[in-house]
Formats: sequence, C-alpha cells, structure tokens
Amino acid sequence: MKPVVLCGGEGSRLRPLTYYFQKTMIPVGREQKPLLEYILMHLKAYGFSEAVLLVGYKGEQVVNYFGDGERVGMRLTYVWDREDAKGTCGALLNALREKAFTMDDTLLIYYGDILTNLSLSELVEQHRREKATATLAVSPRYQLPVGVATIENNRLTEMREKPFININVTIGLLVLEARALAYAENASDIMSDLIPRLIEKKEKVAAYITEAFW
Repeated sequence: MKPVVLCGGEGSRLRPLTYYFQKTMIPVGREQKPLLEYILMHLKAYGFSEAVLLVGYKGEQVVNYFGDGERVGMRLTYVWDREDAKGTCGALLNALREKAFTMDDTLLIYYGDILTNLSLSELVEQHRREKATATLAVSPRYQLPVGVATIENNRLTEMREKPFININVTIGLLVLEARALAYAENASDIMSDLIPRLIEKKEKVAAYITEAFW
C-alpha cells in the first residue's frame, strides 16, 4: 500500500491566497502548520512510514519545508508534474513512468486540500475485503455553502441557511489498484474521467461510506 498525495494543483478557488502559497502549504489551525503536514501526520498515525508527493505549482514550497520527511518522521518521495501530463490522471501516470510505484501496487490517494479524521484502516480493509479496483470515501451528507429559498408565486415561504442535504459526495480519498491506470491514457481527472471509465469497463468500484469529519 503506497500513499500518494496530490500536491500540484494551482488552487484557483482559494485565490488570492494561492497566488503566494501552494494550496497544500496554507497555514491551518492554532499552530499554523501547513495543511499538508496534518495530512502526513494522519497517514503516520495509521502506520504509514512513507508517501509519494506529486508536486507542481509552487512545489518548491513543499520540498523546501518537508525535505526528506524527517520533520514528520516519514520518508518522502517527490515527483514533479510535467507540462504534457495534465490533471490528476496525468500526475499519476507521470509518477508511474518515474517508477514511484508500479502497476502491481495498491495506492492510497489523498487529495492534498482536505482535512479529515476518516479511518484509513477501515477504508483500506474494505477495499481489500471487497477485492475492488477502486474504493472511494463517500459522505452521505453535504452542507451547501449557500442559503436555500423555497419560493411559491414569487414569494419566499421558507429560508434555510447552508442546509445539509442527503446526497452521497466523494471527499478526496480513495484506494486504487495501480493497474487501473491502464484506463487513464488521455484522461485528465480521476473522478470525472478515470472512475467513470472503470465503471464502464465493469471494474468493481466500491464506496466506503463514512460520517467522519471532512
């Protein structure tokens, strides 16, 4: 099992912060540690001693801060994104070509812009138990970032501010058999391109449903 953290995105939705920071390096919490540090400590808490970091935009901030990983007690490997390898699928294929992992590996893919207390051991255990090609962490509830109005005849009859809705949403963590990357050629995004292809090809894609914070 190889943890792979996606750290290359430009974080356009977090501008203007990401004009200055790689989004995974934005300081978070009372101790103002980079978001990525919490992710690595989460991995370490579940027994992982190494991780592959896929870096691109402002990746030097990640490399300069974490170095070989001694700061967090892990062994870190960096793979730089290539201009001709677009999106999260491109980053994974590039890492495969750079021999950061092989087609025989199982990958724990962690999007570098989330915080969660999800049980990584339960996620991995379910993936193995079901012999899935991919297992996505899914939350059964989602809080809308906006208010929702109910309208009848141009009149508001109800107003709910940032309500929770019952809908299954992916939360940026998945286990993936690296062999699935055979379906990733000319694909850009894991969630919108690769996962639908796996489903179309009748590969087993499982859901790990969790009420964990994220």
